[in-house]
Amino acid sequence: MKKYYLKVITKTIILLGIHFLSHAQVQPEQLYCENRENPIGIDNVNPKFTWILSSQKRNEKQAAYQIQVSESDDFTSKLIWDSEKVESGQSVRVAYAGPEVSSLKTYYWRVKVWNDKGKSSPWSSAAYWQMGILNPSDWKAKWITMGYEEDTLRESPAFRKEFSIQKKVKKATASITSHGLYEAFINGNKIGNACLTPGWTSYNKRLQYQVYDITHMLKEGQNAIGALLGNGWYRGALAWGDNKNIYGSDLALLLQINITYADGTSETVGTGDDWKTHKSSIIFSEIYDGEITDARKSPGDWKNVSYNDNKWSPAVVENFGYDNLMATYNEPVTRHETFTPVEMIITPKGEKVIDFGQNLVGWVQVNVTGNAGDSLIIDHAEVLDKDGNFYTENLRAAAQRNIYILSGKGPENFEPHFTWQGFRYMRIRGNVKDISADNFKAVTLYSDMRKTGSFTTSNELLNRLQHNIEWGQKGNFLDVPTDCPQRDERLGWTGDAQVFFRTAAFNMHVDNFFVKWMKDVAADQSDDGSVPHVIPNVLGPNDGASAGWADVSTIIPWNAYMLYGNKEILKNQYDSMKSWVDYMKNHSNDYLWNTGFHFGDWLFYRPDDDNDGRAAITDKYLIAQCFFANSTQLLIRAARVLGKEDDVTIYTTLLKNIKAAFLREYVTPNGRLVSGSQTAYVLALKFEMLPEVLRAQAARRLVENIKSYDYHLTTGFLGTPYLCFVLSEFGYHDLAYTLLMQQTYPSWLYPVTVGATTIWERWDGRKPDGTFQTPSMNSFNHYAYGAIGDWMYRELAGINNAENPDEAGYKKIVLTPHFTNTFVSDKVKEQNNSEALTEVKGSLNTYYGEIVSHWKVKGKEIIYNVRIPVNTVAELHLPLTDINKLKEGGIPVPDIGEIRAGPGKTGTVLHLGSGSYTFIFEK
Repeated sequence: MKKYYLKVITKTIILLGIHFLSHAQVQPEQLYCENRENPIGIDNVNPKFTWILSSQKRNEKQAAYQIQVSESDDFTSKLIWDSEKVESGQSVRVAYAGPEVSSLKTYYWRVKVWNDKGKSSPWSSAAYWQMGILNPSDWKAKWITMGYEEDTLRESPAFRKEFSIQKKVKKATASITSHGLYEAFINGNKIGNACLTPGWTSYNKRLQYQVYDITHMLKEGQNAIGALLGNGWYRGALAWGDNKNIYGSDLALLLQINITYADGTSETVGTGDDWKTHKSSIIFSEIYDGEITDARKSPGDWKNVSYNDNKWSPAVVENFGYDNLMATYNEPVTRHETFTPVEMIITPKGEKVIDFGQNLVGWVQVNVTGNAGDSLIIDHAEVLDKDGNFYTENLRAAAQRNIYILSGKGPENFEPHFTWQGFRYMRIRGNVKDISADNFKAVTLYSDMRKTGSFTTSNELLNRLQHNIEWGQKGNFLDVPTDCPQRDERLGWTGDAQVFFRTAAFNMHVDNFFVKWMKDVAADQSDDGSVPHVIPNVLGPNDGASAGWADVSTIIPWNAYMLYGNKEILKNQYDSMKSWVDYMKNHSNDYLWNTGFHFGDWLFYRPDDDNDGRAAITDKYLIAQCFFANSTQLLIRAARVLGKEDDVTIYTTLLKNIKAAFLREYVTPNGRLVSGSQTAYVLALKFEMLPEVLRAQAARRLVENIKSYDYHLTTGFLGTPYLCFVLSEFGYHDLAYTLLMQQTYPSWLYPVTVGATTIWERWDGRKPDGTFQTPSMNSFNHYAYGAIGDWMYRELAGINNAENPDEAGYKKIVLTPHFTNTFVSDKVKEQNNSEALTEVKGSLNTYYGEIVSHWKVKGKEIIYNVRIPVNTVAELHLPLTDINKLKEGGIPVPDIGEIRAGPGKTGTVLHLGSGSYTFIFEK
């Protein structure tokens, strides 16, 4: 018995030792292909591989890697590419360089690495990707449309077909797209978990298809496949007026199943003239107005086999072609959180209203029982009015209403298919009896991007602000970055997207999301370089070229490169970037761009800022000139990264002329701007429009302006994102923090103090007296002002990417936390009852791993915990002049050989390798 226990103990010690050794050395753990885990249906024939390394040791770097790609997941046979050992530290976006790949084929890959001491990791676990349809000729399915005449409500059509399988299936793949939105089914089960497919693109130029693994859904014998279609973005009403059929008037389906059998044979099943079509129970469906479902009109169990479809019409084959089809690169819209009602309210008007406690985007699931013909009418709203009544005026023409007419056949479940709502409150009407809160659940919808960042502090109001920023992002990232999710708009406004991009990239992995959308920016850009106000462009050819909006074409590609190391987006968007800069140049007079329509500093603090020019306290052409310079600067940087030296020379000269024109037109000899607003000084300083000798005095003028407004901001969409950054850069960080902590209008925290759960479109969407701002433009879920999140992550938590483009994507991390924050005004402190922060924790998952920056004040000491991912380095900037007073892990830093220290602008700079660190010093 003793020998037995001795063997067990010995074996345990050996296993523990192996486990420790495996974690002590660097090894690849998370594997991504095209920035996604095990993607299905990609059409990049040279996909990019990324792997995240882990190690328990500090200062670990990759020195070499080896990738293998196989058609088998065991890699013992069918190996098609072996990179062999490559001496390189690159672990992000390494391109496949093997033999030509085939449509719809699955490939497996693995990687191992060597550290800088020559030690090899074990092979990673196998990951895989599946190709999409690479050639138009690989499409065997045909486009089909309804074989009957629609009624005036344009109901959703159903399509179906049955087919037989007589062999064992090894692999089956479905490739699907549509004109309109689709849901597809096999044997009664929905294919995939995506919603609102095929997503929204500039359909006439770029139409996505989705690929699904349906192997487990097929069975030997008879199988049924079906689909529902809805109007969606393709032919539904969008924007204002009777703006329908923007991309076409037809609804159409293209569906192809590729089956490989165990015996090696294959078969293709696709849409064609052997399909049947019929009206469904969805008798009306529009994005803005909701859906009407009449369960009495259900065709029955049409999604399953043995259904009698003799009364169905034959589908009609159409020749819409395949040339504009492309695989889906970004994450699909899926269901996420589920909310149960917080309470059921009887309003002063006597209406029955449910509160879900969170302004969210998605729909309500209903479970009810009633008689045939009973109806349930569900309206949606973001807020209750001052008296506690249901408020829908700010929805403008959008009904946001779902109607369900019961069949009377026992318990019935309803939810929308091809629409969504933005709401916190739901009003119940109709004649279904015995309705209670238990009959309803709210389900959120947003693009399925993985969460990457977190930000928490010792201040609960700031934590709630961060919550609101995140929920504003969730609610408006439905395949495109919409401005708002509830009224008759829900469009991809370019200005909103560009100001929020960096904040979005902290909260979620938005790389693929914006790569997809930016391709539509380029696709819809006019031949003369003008960039539309909204993308995809549904407003028309003349609605574009506004400063700060059209600059999305340069701002997002550059920031995406810097934050993700994504050189591909610079390559893909470079012509678009250049075309926009050339547009501004061609519409300028002696390099002064003072023509055309501009939104200006949209929705700044004044209530009468409806763009009529009278309320514009910041000259719109001054703003335009600043963005003209900024986009030119970003184009120069992109050209330098891409090796386009001729363009670097040409546009460097242009930039000098743009700034000279700015000085001639908008700056007095003493450095005063013709517009003395906060936004004017912020943009002039942020975009370096002033000579260096004039910048300090300009910053002082900005400070005086803020003080003159009783320590409040007055900025709009274009000035707000940069305001706190400019203050911090010029030594006024305490004032920036003061603005952040203001609780009275206008401020970021004012909406929080009155119960907001998302970011508002206006600083005072709900006024202090409980009334609302103008209902024509008053969204309570509008993320643009949430751009302050970028400053919170970068200045309070201190997480920054390096400014050197060669170290993009957090290959080098710059940590600049502000440990103490005191108000510049005792009056403001007293007004807001706010204290200095005592704790901030920020984290960010990058392509190299997780960065953590967590500081806490404890008595007279500051405890600062840092985590640096493997294969990266970091600069830590501390406001400390005496390095001997700094300890790490209880040891004075000068005694730790692996940490290099030196003087910095504001104290000490530490140079760190990967690993976890705990620093302690006196504040």
